Amino acid sequence: MYGKSPMRAVLFLLGIQLTALWPIAAVEIYTPRVLEAVNGTDVRLKCTFSSFAPVGDTLTVTWNFRPRDGGSEQFVFYYHVDPFRPMSGRFKDRVVWDGNPERYDVSILLWKLQFDDNGTYTCQVKNPPDVDGLIGEIQLSVVHTVRFSEIHFLALAIGSACALMVIIVIVVVLFQHFRKKRRAERAHKVVEIKSKLKISKNKNPEISWS
Repeated sequence: MYGKSPMRAVLFLLGIQLTALWPIAAVEIYTPRVLEAVNGTDVRLKCTFSSFAPVGDTLTVTWNFRPRDGGSEQFVFYYHVDPFRPMSGRFKDRVVWDGNPERYDVSILLWKLQFDDNGTYTCQVKNPPDVDGLIGEIQLSVVHTVRFSEIHFLALAIGSACALMVIIVIVVVLFQHFRKKRRAERAHKVVEIKSKLKISKNKNPEISWS
């Protein structure tokens, strides 16, 4: 077969060698793993990735959801050149694309959270020839209010202390201002009284002053 077409044989062998030389790599996906959000608010499900192959039109992104209380996996979002939102189901009109493939960001926005949105959200990225790799997971908890972390508590404590200091400074400044004002008013009254007495003395010279 190769005798009839030497050029085809050379190209075939060259293709095999190039395939062998292409690095075998997998897409690596990064997610926050655990996320907490308040019921009724919007949340950004962040998912970024790294790939050996350049990002192009072959990139595909698939988001799915597994309820915490069990049940079958549900479709959330799909991206291939353009974003494709679900046309039915629980996520219809509640999820939008918020990614930028050129920056290796394939995140989505989930609107109007509900308590039954609790569960695991998976982010799968394929960028041929990199098609293997672990699927990113986000454990989302929808709560009434977000629990304060130590950083939040420290920020609140510092903010409260600063506000208290500002209030104290304002009170001290106002106190000194009114104190000076009262002293000035008293001094003015004393001057007025002395002026009146002086005028009265001039009108009545027989008045003696001690």
